[in-house]
Amino acid sequence: MERILFTALILISVSSLSAKHVFIHFFKTWPDAQAYCRKHHTDLSPISNEVEYQMFRRLFFESSFWFEGWIGLYFNEKSPTKWSWSGGANATKTDRFSFDSHGRYTAGHKNGFYHTYRQDARFFCFNLMVDEVKKTWEEALEHCRETHTDLTSLNSETERLLALSEIQHDRITERVWIGLRFLGDHWLWVNGDPLVYEAWPEGDQEHQCPLRKRCGALTKEGHWENWDCEEKLHFICY
Repeated sequence: MERILFTALILISVSSLSAKHVFIHFFKTWPDAQAYCRKHHTDLSPISNEVEYQMFRRLFFESSFWFEGWIGLYFNEKSPTKWSWSGGANATKTDRFSFDSHGRYTAGHKNGFYHTYRQDARFFCFNLMVDEVKKTWEEALEHCRETHTDLTSLNSETERLLALSEIQHDRITERVWIGLRFLGDHWLWVNGDPLVYEAWPEGDQEHQCPLRKRCGALTKEGHWENWDCEEKLHFICY
């Protein structure tokens, strides 16, 4: 099984690319890095959507030091695309994220690319935190912004699966708040991320023009759900 190393141009002093992605300075193999991230954070970092790609790319422009670090991408014979993210989703093969026959991934820009690598390296962990104190959506938002960064956005199938893995416990409410809110006439992420991915249940129309249930939650079945903002639930920060 081939693993993927992310080679990036960035300041070595930066310990966190964003609140969702933490750069770990320890040198480990890919399996050991995965185990570390799953123990201390959520998993190895995915870069599985345009939002994350642009975040990394923007940081590269502002940096001045080369280093290499594992991300959660690996060669998987069982995947239709032959590549998967550590969280369980298949890696999408697009024009920007294209793989060659040697298992090398190229981001299409001089300041960042993926390639296979088999020795110890530093790595990126994806970091979501489930808070088990029940709060209304507004209270959860305030708590996340005071103690962490924000209520989480879920910008891809990979991020949804990673978040879902964090809430599969009996002590967690059947749905948890995420940073999704209906304002004006549309849903948006309160952290400012564009809404590039959706996970509403198939055929659901209630969320399209909600009268009261204007806050977004993630259910343990993995669906988004519009819910009463005054309901007290657990929630996910980053």
